[in-house]
Amino acid sequence: LVAFDKLKGLLLPDKPVLFPGQQPLNILLGLAALALGGLVISDPSALTSYGLLVIVGSILGILLTIPIGGADMPVAIALLNSYSGLAAASTGFVLSNDILIITGSLVGASGLILTRIMCKAMNRSLMNVLLGAIGEESASAPGADEVYAGKVKSASAEEVAMLLDGARRVVVVPGYGMAVAQAQHQVRDLANLLEGNGTEVEYAIHPVAGRMPGHMNVLLAEADVDYDKLREMDSINPSFEQTDVSLIIGANDIVNPVARTDPSSPIAGMPILDVDKSRTVVVIKRSLSPGFAGIPNPLFAADNTLMLFADGKQAILDLIAAVKEN
Repeated sequence: LVAFDKLKGLLLPDKPVLFPGQQPLNILLGLAALALGGLVISDPSALTSYGLLVIVGSILGILLTIPIGGADMPVAIALLNSYSGLAAASTGFVLSNDILIITGSLVGASGLILTRIMCKAMNRSLMNVLLGAIGEESASAPGADEVYAGKVKSASAEEVAMLLDGARRVVVVPGYGMAVAQAQHQVRDLANLLEGNGTEVEYAIHPVAGRMPGHMNVLLAEADVDYDKLREMDSINPSFEQTDVSLIIGANDIVNPVARTDPSSPIAGMPILDVDKSRTVVVIKRSLSPGFAGIPNPLFAADNTLMLFADGKQAILDLIAAVKEN
């Protein structure tokens, strides 16, 4: 519930919620939960102990999740998935149900593996995640007005189509915005159109683009995009300097150069796609709103960046029409 609320921005801020004595309180609640669990096991008819265990466990779950900032929420989701598997396996032992034990163990183990993958992609240690100490943000970080004021260059679909028409190599960077707009089929059509004009088109896939690892791979596979054209971050990063146009569709934090330049940033050290090294960067977004990390992206104000403000699917449809006219 906390992770959902933070992603939706309904009640809780996407920034970490921290207060003095938070970790000692978590440890105390954890010990209390273990003690109450022992009481429930020793006397299963003790409904008071069971009720207290539910209350203490719920409070502990909330306190373990609220310190996690929006930038690290994908890691938290992977870890919570693992917890759900462990809970199912534990239930299987209580009920002597082999199916629950097996499936719960599979979900728990795969969730931990997924968490490890996410930790590596977000440059976080597993212990850092388990202690609930991730995502603390710098109060001195520059605001959006300071980063964007007078520097953002907006472009039309026709102007971007002219760039694409003269490009020899285009790299598409899909993000959560493409997933929300369900624009993967239109992206495939645009790529096919460019390839028909002799342009080389590839897709740069970041491990945590979207909500989970493999999110973009699944969407593009659904649109019948050739798997060989999907390039992992490590393999495609060296080629961005030879890329004429990088077309970013709804991605934000995974292309934010602050990760390389600002050690106080909540995404400091996170491996990113080096799209800023391309000759031209075109970013398709509805607005300049931040990503999970809740910080502005200097890439949007860079000299070689053009912003195409529109819904992902509509923007690609407009580009297809403009490229055909050219």
